Amino acid sequence: MQTIRIALITVSDRVSAGAREDLSGPLAASLLAEFGAVSGPIVVPDGVESVSEMITNAIYSGAEVVFTTGGTGITSRDLTPEATEPLIKQRLWGIEHLMRDNPRVPTAAISRGVAGVAEFGGNRAFVMNAPGSQGGVKDAIAAVGPLLAHIVEQMADGDHE
Repeated sequence: MQTIRIALITVSDRVSAGAREDLSGPLAASLLAEFGAVSGPIVVPDGVESVSEMITNAIYSGAEVVFTTGGTGITSRDLTPEATEPLIKQRLWGIEHLMRDNPRVPTAAISRGVAGVAEFGGNRAFVMNAPGSQGGVKDAIAAVGPLLAHIVEQMADGDHE
């Protein structure tokens, strides 16, 4: 089995300005390493253009999975879903539901992250927006990590076993 190429993007105005340490990105890198080869985290400021550009660059560069942390809440600068959604060709509603359905963390219900298959430059990639909190990252990776190999196989038109 081939190693999954995972691109990791931290979305945060404060982290990109050096005003706060990135805690969620390195945690995500550590947890995602169980499922593939992780590049990043690359830190970008909040905003549609910065996030969209980094996601498309990652896909163009051959990432099969693009995992973002941050920018999924409801503040005026939380625009990661708005940057991601236009790139998605096939939404994976079930994964989005898994991220929000967490009885232990009621605030998970207000996370707006999207998940699905995006295409750019002839490449396809699974893109997922996770919250910027460490708990949100842990929960998101726990939900999707075990599915990544199957998702990547299906994106390459693999057959079901």
